[in-house]
Amino acid sequence: MSNPSPRYISNLTRDTYALILAGGRGSRLHELTDWRAKPALYFGGKFRIIDFPLSNCVNSGIKRIGVVTQYKSHSLIRHLVRGWGHFKKELGESVEILPASQRSSDNWYEGTADAVFQNIDIIRDEIPKYVMILSGDHIYSMDYANILAHHVESGAKMTVSCMPVPIEEAAGAFGVMSVDEDYRILGFEEKPEHPTPLPNDPTRCLASMGNYIFDTDFLFEHLKRDSENEGSERDFGKDIIPSIIKDHPVYAYPFSNEDGEVSYWRDVGTLDSFWLANMELVSPEPPLNLYDKKWPIWTYQEQLPPAKFVWEEYNRCGAAIDSVVSGGCIISGATVRKSLCFSNVHVHSYSEIEESVLLPDVEIKRNCKIKKAIIDRGCVVPEGTVIGHDHDEDRARGFRVTDKGVVLVTREMLGLKVGI
Repeated sequence: MSNPSPRYISNLTRDTYALILAGGRGSRLHELTDWRAKPALYFGGKFRIIDFPLSNCVNSGIKRIGVVTQYKSHSLIRHLVRGWGHFKKELGESVEILPASQRSSDNWYEGTADAVFQNIDIIRDEIPKYVMILSGDHIYSMDYANILAHHVESGAKMTVSCMPVPIEEAAGAFGVMSVDEDYRILGFEEKPEHPTPLPNDPTRCLASMGNYIFDTDFLFEHLKRDSENEGSERDFGKDIIPSIIKDHPVYAYPFSNEDGEVSYWRDVGTLDSFWLANMELVSPEPPLNLYDKKWPIWTYQEQLPPAKFVWEEYNRCGAAIDSVVSGGCIISGATVRKSLCFSNVHVHSYSEIEESVLLPDVEIKRNCKIKKAIIDRGCVVPEGTVIGHDHDEDRARGFRVTDKGVVLVTREMLGLKVGI
């Protein structure tokens, strides 16, 4: 569809209910998600991952939203209440938290499709014409109104947002599809070990972003049918999509920018990808623009004083170079290079931080040297500690070292009380 009118788009978004699936554990992030769900994980200096799909909804004009929670959801729910609880139902706005509550069976959510099925009554009460189902654990900015308009104009019963992904990255990690020249989906495999490559590019495949649009009645019909299938795993990728693509119009929607180029999208599902996606933000022109006033990323944040850099003495100068430093931080006679400091980070004199991600409330004592590390929230790193310079020593101290040399340090590893 070309140049849809604003009124046409606003009618579509008003007729849409968005359901964000935010119950994922994120097991490949290891200890970083021991005490929080993956969508609650911090990202980009001041945000949490869940803020990105929520902000996309609001910026797209979709303001009836449900967030499905399950795994260790306390910090996620607390964040949603504090940062996203200001919507007014009487104005047609709402962000509702939908925890697993055994509404339709004695089981907790058994899969992505079951998570939606168990909340059918809540969705039905909203009387939407379309239901948008979104993954709650990816980093990207996307105008959902475009895919919604495409869904309606194509005559699809279901639309799957997708993008080209390297074969080795997709293997065992993403749903992969094959399509015809009109992008109608012909085949779909959930997390195959050997993905089907694109016809014109054997190094990449067409991967699902985990974002779907359904005509509401069609969705309800097939969720009910799936719930009665004893052999089903109650999953969209494994069960729903493969069962409908032969007999119903299901289309893929390539996620691209205005120039037709592949847009920014990151699945920060491993420690290496989480570290790298944060590191991308410290470059002069990062691939994700967090400073775009036309597409703000909303979040909850404390009222904090400005970041502070103190001391200008020989060998004791507070400085941050090619770095992101959030409110409440104090860089006191230390040097921070190519790193992200989340809120309330305090780095003491003579310490050197390089290519590292310091989550909120981290304190680095004097004379520490830290390189290519992720320091979890609330860690207090003792004076003179060296991290990331000798991986054998890192492992001996109980820190986790990835295959690509990223070191994860948590409070528990430091002998401190754990937290979220």
